[in-house]
Amino acid sequence: MKKVWVACVAGLATAAWSAPAAAMYGDSEACARGDTAVLVRVDGFKEREGTLRVQIYGSNPADFLAKGKKLRRIDVPVAKTGRMEVCVALPAPGAYAVAVRHDMDGNGKSGWSDGGGFSRNPKLSLFHLKPSYNDVAIEVGRGVRPVDVRLLYRNGLSIGPARES
Repeated sequence: MKKVWVACVAGLATAAWSAPAAAMYGDSEACARGDTAVLVRVDGFKEREGTLRVQIYGSNPADFLAKGKKLRRIDVPVAKTGRMEVCVALPAPGAYAVAVRHDMDGNGKSGWSDGGGFSRNPKLSLFHLKPSYNDVAIEVGRGVRPVDVRLLYRNGLSIGPARES
């Protein structure tokens, strides 16, 4: 009887282990191997359309959000449901900043209805759209560093989370 119980528990563990995972975008092989990378987990979508852009900046605060100064950029179509996970391989352990933009109409340009967010989820306002590098910088060691980003959208004269669709 003990052998049957152990076999059943092992079977359940195997079934749970092999259950399909949520889709991962970007450098998914790097995350699967455990390479130095960030796994950006994005939620709070206002609408399920358009493009999600994840950009990574290095350790120089002057480069943060400066045109042409990003280390990596990954653009993916917005998934129809759930949290989106985007893996971004990094060159080495160190300090990085993550910027995320939800381009709702997918035209590649920033628009009034687009959303965005940053690593460490700093508070934003219409007068403070760009957080400081120190407010968003994260340390990444060897292996995969999960980074949760909650999208924020303009709503009248304020910026905050949307009611998810």
